[in-house]
Amino acid sequence: MSPRDDLCARVRAALPAERSVREVSMFGGRAFMVDEAMVVSVGSDGDLLVRIDPERHEELLTRPGAHPAVMGASEQPMGPGWLRIDADGVARDADLHGWIEIALDHRDGAA
Repeated sequence: MSPRDDLCARVRAALPAERSVREVSMFGGRAFMVDEAMVVSVGSDGDLLVRIDPERHEELLTRPGAHPAVMGASEQPMGPGWLRIDADGVARDADLHGWIEIALDHRDGAA
């Protein structure tokens, strides 16, 4: 199984079953929409793009594996509402669940 397929399976298992969840191709990866809003997207190398509260950007950048998210080959910054978590930063289920919880909290607060 590829790193992307493995992480997609783990994300599917971690998302709440009682919510409306669908997957779409977005940002060059596999995005997971919860109640029609993107919360995370899995990249081809097993990294995770996470939608966060922009006010928590600097705080969350201090976590292991967290980097500012960039768009495409131009590496244009996506801004303070987005982080990329490298594969090592989501290798443990507890870390992956933590990032998903952060994204869901932001999604629910923004709704």
